[in-house]
Amino acid sequence: MISGVNVLRGRLLVFCAIAMSALVLRLAVTSFSPLASQIREEIGFSSTVVGVFGMVPTAMFAFFGICTPFLARRWGLEQTALIAMLMAGIGMATRAFVDDTWSLLALSALALGGMGIGNVVIPPLVKRYFSHRLAFVSSVYIVGVQIGTIAPAFVAVPLADAFGWRVSIGIWAVAGFAAALPWIAILARRRGAAAEEHHGAAPQVQGKVWRSPVGWGMAGMFGMTSLVTYSMFTWIPDILTDAGATPAFGGAMVGLFSFMGLVSAFGAPSLCARMRNPFPVVLASASCFFIAFLGLWLAPMSVPILWIVLLGLGPSTFPMALTLINLRTRSHIGSSVLSGFTQGVGYAVACLGPFLFGVLHDATSGWGASFALLGVAVVVLVTGGYQACKPRALEDTWHPVESRV
Repeated sequence: MISGVNVLRGRLLVFCAIAMSALVLRLAVTSFSPLASQIREEIGFSSTVVGVFGMVPTAMFAFFGICTPFLARRWGLEQTALIAMLMAGIGMATRAFVDDTWSLLALSALALGGMGIGNVVIPPLVKRYFSHRLAFVSSVYIVGVQIGTIAPAFVAVPLADAFGWRVSIGIWAVAGFAAALPWIAILARRRGAAAEEHHGAAPQVQGKVWRSPVGWGMAGMFGMTSLVTYSMFTWIPDILTDAGATPAFGGAMVGLFSFMGLVSAFGAPSLCARMRNPFPVVLASASCFFIAFLGLWLAPMSVPILWIVLLGLGPSTFPMALTLINLRTRSHIGSSVLSGFTQGVGYAVACLGPFLFGVLHDATSGWGASFALLGVAVVVLVTGGYQACKPRALEDTWHPVESRV
């Protein structure tokens, strides 16, 4: 009985750690963006540097997507998660005190690096501790990410007006440090068992994820979803104001777009878990994207709320991908490798989305070519989704090699 109680307490502690960490994974992005112009005026950097700040999140997510599986193999998932939360907390706290551009950029990169590590290690932690409740815990985790995306965007400006921009971007460090606490407790509880596991572990079979159609399918679905999503976050206000909307309306539509991501985060993981092959959900998401693209291109102000609602349902393939990372692997080791590859490659591609969308708009003085780019991205998304959704495991499709973990 005591052993059962200890196991339950341990799982509850891990559940709290995962949920709290999920809230942290976007804070450094959406707490900064609404204040970028105000910060630029005080510190004194160009609009080009603002663009650099806009590229840093996906760049750091991509870099640490590739690196994190190696870090997790060396330190363990739990210790890597702790390091991620501490990096996020320290980066967010210290950047609030700097007075020069490059320190602000470097400390933002530190915080975002921690969040990039967290992006990768949380799915295999869900797999390791909650393989019997993947859909539910995945939903909690993904909803947490969405809340952490939306909340700072809404309160950043009011906080800055009341207390200054430094408080507004620095206060979120509390969440990072708070999320580190349960990981410290988890590591303390399992210190002896972890040492025994590390020294006595048998070789595990791993493989080359880049040789697997599951790996490339996941990367394609995740990467193209992220490319479209980041492009729309950047350009929705310009598209609508160009069609005659007010800047306030454009900003409100960005908020609606974000909210629809929260809606899909509740439903997509459960659908994935219940369907043997959830590819029809990918097709439905692609249809939402295509209808929204056509509406925003040809008649943006006819029924703009409808276009944004459909546009916001399209990225349902984002929570799908995060859930499939666990559903298409046999162990937390495979989940860690697939998570790193999916997010590393995916975010690297996503970096290009907002930039290319703007370049095509400037080159053609219209939005048609830009939306055509996103249409091609959705075709790639569907192709990747077809491979990712097939009911098979990553470990059955990669070329095996012997490795210690």
